[in-house]
Amino acid sequence: MVKVVDFSSGSSMKRISEELAQARIISSSSLFTIYARLENADEKAKAGTYRFSDAMTPRQILSMLEAGDVYELRFSVPEGYSIYQIAEMLNSRGIFKKESFLRQCFNPEILSELGIQAKSVEGFLCPSTYTIRPRTDESALIRDMVSRFRSTYKRTFGERARIRGLRQFEIVTLASMIEKEAVVAEEKPLIASVFHNRLKLKMPLQSDPTSIYGVRAFAGKITKRDILRDTPYNTYRIKGLPPGPIGSPSIDAIKAVLNPAKTRYLYFVAKMDGTHHFSETLEEHNQAVLKYLKGQEQPEGSAEHSGPDLLIEEPQILIENPQFLIERRSPAERKDSNPSLKSTP
Repeated sequence: MVKVVDFSSGSSMKRISEELAQARIISSSSLFTIYARLENADEKAKAGTYRFSDAMTPRQILSMLEAGDVYELRFSVPEGYSIYQIAEMLNSRGIFKKESFLRQCFNPEILSELGIQAKSVEGFLCPSTYTIRPRTDESALIRDMVSRFRSTYKRTFGERARIRGLRQFEIVTLASMIEKEAVVAEEKPLIASVFHNRLKLKMPLQSDPTSIYGVRAFAGKITKRDILRDTPYNTYRIKGLPPGPIGSPSIDAIKAVLNPAKTRYLYFVAKMDGTHHFSETLEEHNQAVLKYLKGQEQPEGSAEHSGPDLLIEEPQILIENPQFLIERRSPAERKDSNPSLKSTP
């Protein structure tokens, strides 16, 4: 039998012994108190939450109390993880139920308290290692994660972001897309340059990970069905930035937004080694698509995309004033177009 017992600060050995006996970790509180005195440990016990087994010896219990070997759960949030992926991880480790964690991520009261003017805390949960102690609830963890993000952001990017005149929400949104797209860290400034260049030209961003946000985790490939899916986040179907971040960006991804490489690139396509081929023109891009994606096609609905038949003319969103409109082409317009010549970032 395993029990978790919490000892408050200032608890006497007599009180500790009584609580251990109540939890049925020891059989006699008085005998344990005497033993602790004989071992000169009666004033060395440290407060905290402990995890004991009834199979432990008195010496093992005292050793834990003297060392302050408190019970805690540790987990790490990888860079790029979305709130949905974090929820799945917490659920699989038995820390929190997926549904309850997500419910707090969308809790209007928590969002208001944290000053996040969005539908969820997505993008503001700092990728880091966290310690969960008993009685820590989902909302407390979320507050800690957002606090770490804000502290890191302010310390690292605050002044630079103000100089560039970009709003934090827009920076985090774009950084989250870069984080999902990049496999090689060195390419993040290049990917950032593509998105910045497209925004300046009012071109759709056409970022693969946005097409499946909230549907499934991005693993590098999407299908034609994905890019045709109507969601507020799908940048193949909307103009400009999505309505919010799609994951937790790394420091490098945010740096890339604030300091993109100086290029004229408008397109990129994944190669087979995790890197990308970047192009300035649609013609060059289509050649790269044929080179790196040729022969990878699978049956419709499961194939990796190589060129959606979507409207890309004159999108209206700029990073300074995001709007979230969906525009489709008519059947007649699609008939006159060549899908193999459409852009695929």
